[in-house]
Amino acid sequence: MSDEKTDPAPANGDSLRDVSRRDFLNEITLGALTVAGVGSATLTYRFLSPKVLFEQSTTFRAGDPDLYPVNSVTCLQDQQVFIVRTVAGFYAVSAVCTHLGCITQWKPEENIIVCPCHGSEFEPDGKKIQGPAAHSQPHYAINLTADGELEVDKLQTIEADKVLKI
Repeated sequence: MSDEKTDPAPANGDSLRDVSRRDFLNEITLGALTVAGVGSATLTYRFLSPKVLFEQSTTFRAGDPDLYPVNSVTCLQDQQVFIVRTVAGFYAVSAVCTHLGCITQWKPEENIIVCPCHGSEFEPDGKKIQGPAAHSQPHYAINLTADGELEVDKLQTIEADKVLKI
């Protein structure tokens, strides 16, 4: 009988790997450098990529004038604008309430524009009737394109008495 002790073999047949302290530290260092490299590459990519805001254009076409009957108010929900046609002509009124920025709604049975949030009321031309809104809704520039369509520029506000005559 010998007094030598032997380690029993692992049950699953794998051999144990002896890892020296140097190998362990090299692996930790390599892992840390990999993480730092990936982080640096990510930040560099984000820094070099363009910072663009994809916003809607402030100018849009509202279609053919014949789409709008005389004495009508049409809400263009996606553009947040009312296209109003009177006997005198066309004008574009903001559909955003001047109180807190809610989107207003046209009530044809009452012939008014109403804010559903706090009850402000406006005439079809955007003039304030009542409510917590500070002032009337702004009018946007509206003109006729060369091919005969209405074009609204929401960046350019105009006086309420200006109307596009066709």
